[in-house]
Amino acid sequence: MRLKNFFAGIISAAMILTTNPTFAQEWEEGEVITGVPTEIYMWVQSTPRANYWFNHQAAGYRIKEDGTLDLNTLMVPAIYLYDNIQIEDVIQKRRWKKLSTRGYNKLVGRSELLKFDLKNMTVQVVEKTDLDDTWGALDKDTSGEPVALKTLSSKDVMYKFYRAVLEWARAHNELIIGRSKGILSDADGDLPLNEVPINKIFIPPAES
Repeated sequence: MRLKNFFAGIISAAMILTTNPTFAQEWEEGEVITGVPTEIYMWVQSTPRANYWFNHQAAGYRIKEDGTLDLNTLMVPAIYLYDNIQIEDVIQKRRWKKLSTRGYNKLVGRSELLKFDLKNMTVQVVEKTDLDDTWGALDKDTSGEPVALKTLSSKDVMYKFYRAVLEWARAHNELIIGRSKGILSDADGDLPLNEVPINKIFIPPAES
């Protein structure tokens, strides 16, 4: 079965759906977070210091200038919610670096925009934002560089998170493409399913 035939009905029916919800759209200013909306965010894992979620509604392929989808580049928003020890650790590190801690008494976690390069098997934190208890931005960092997934230990917490995101994207590739604002190029539309980049990558299993 080829992509063009498989997605023909899905794309036309789902183009009205947005793939770029923002925190501001989901929470009114001043509202205190009492939980994560699971219709938007999917929980992946918990550690003693944080809970890890990604936005499964906003996960999607990069859109090229001509409006077609770049099936080699997957963009995924994520959030990590901290416990009190991790919050204090972040604050202390900012003090050591002589960075402002204004508003950090309300720190709850951080958001990240992840860019997965499926051709080169790298992940880049395009933007990292510290969040307060209304999911407002305390500070942003856009200095992230691509990191080869193969350089991460399979026991690494972030490796396990990245792997889970990629596995979800592979299982829901039709949905991701169908609800995208972009369109498939003719070449990509004719790709056999086993030649689609997300289906070609090898992701080593994570170790417990």
